Amino acid sequence: MSDHQTIQRPTRVDGPAVLYATQIRPLVSVPATPEPTKPRAKRPKIRAPKWALGTELRARIQPIWSRVRSVLSIVTGLGWALIVLILASWVMATRLHWLEFGYVTVTLAVLVVVGALLSLGRVNLKVELNLDPQRLTVGDTSIARLGVTNQGKSRLLALAMAMPVGQAVARYTLSALAPGHGEEQMTLIPASQRGVITVGPVTSLRGDPFSIFQRRVAWTDPVDMFIHPRTVPLDSLGSGLLRDLEGQATNDVSASDLAFHALRPYAPGDDLRHIHWRSSAKHTAASGMDSFLVRQFLDTRRSHIAVLVDVNSDDYATPGEFELAISMGASVAVRALMDELDVTIVCGLHAAVRPPRQIALDTFSRAEMADYRLDEAAGQLMHVAADVSTVVICSGCLTEIQTFLHTAAILPPEVATYVLRVEPGAPMDLHEAGGVDIITVGALDDLPQILAAGVTS
Repeated sequence: MSDHQTIQRPTRVDGPAVLYATQIRPLVSVPATPEPTKPRAKRPKIRAPKWALGTELRARIQPIWSRVRSVLSIVTGLGWALIVLILASWVMATRLHWLEFGYVTVTLAVLVVVGALLSLGRVNLKVELNLDPQRLTVGDTSIARLGVTNQGKSRLLALAMAMPVGQAVARYTLSALAPGHGEEQMTLIPASQRGVITVGPVTSLRGDPFSIFQRRVAWTDPVDMFIHPRTVPLDSLGSGLLRDLEGQATNDVSASDLAFHALRPYAPGDDLRHIHWRSSAKHTAASGMDSFLVRQFLDTRRSHIAVLVDVNSDDYATPGEFELAISMGASVAVRALMDELDVTIVCGLHAAVRPPRQIALDTFSRAEMADYRLDEAAGQLMHVAADVSTVVICSGCLTEIQTFLHTAAILPPEVATYVLRVEPGAPMDLHEAGGVDIITVGALDDLPQILAAGVTS
């Protein structure tokens, strides 16, 4: 038998055997003993997970959907209602063969098309928004100046403008402006209560006379207007809360500082400038031995006062009490800044460390009542400013004394703690509990007298 075998084509047969015969193909010159071949390793197919395919699909669709959504957003509620009526009328006209519904369909369709044509076109404006002032006190009034200039090449028709002011909206109607011409509008914004009011963005409203389509374009960024709490002028805290303006002495002995402590014998390495010559001469004459006495000092730290305002709603009987506590804390902080002391402010989740005057008052403007305990605020104070020397706590009349003691226990033992407890209409009172001075304040105007007389007595 030869090395190769020849398989002949099978004979065609009729019937079902044809299916079997067609599966056998002729092989020409097939080796009798084929050489073994190494199986080819299959490459694993890497398939993206279903969530990845969904993310990729969304990423491709997102730009298209954004454009479609921006186009659909110009249709007003009246426009969508007309579109629904057009479809309904068209269905009634084609199914029921009512000629009247055909007239309605054509009329509404023409109305929508005309409105769309009138809404086409763009405007080129320069819009400036200025608040004068941007920071004011409760009871004052700010002026919002809105300047609009037509920077386009064609005449601008009458255009409606809108400017959100907090929860309200100020609306303007600009007259027709020639290219390069402008117009200024002014709005008075009364500061009736403390807080932060967002003014803007200023948007233009352009559409058709039928209010079927309306395009809104924002021309400015929103601006925050800060309404600061009312404050009262206080005397220098150096004569009240803080006994020394240079700093508070500690128990740490130092070779050079401001607080003189005692005299000690000279040791090698001491600074000769600190030798007290007169005392050294007296000591040498009395003992008969040559010796020098050196001044010894106590380390002092710069006065760092912290104003901690309690924002827990359970500690106040009325929102007016909370506003009074905010005003008292702001008054103390402003006086401390005038005395050039280091100041830290904590009002719930809002804190400011060594801020300038405006930023300090902005912090009080942002304060809001919340479910935030006083001891949690003290922990935040120790996190942002651990080197405080005096803490003034402003709280409501419903706060228990145990809460004040627990809060004071979180502070370091060397920190002087004062509590200004708000109780509208109550007489001035000062008592001490567990090393904490608790001062009852009935009105904001009583605060200067309390800090000048009550604390120092």
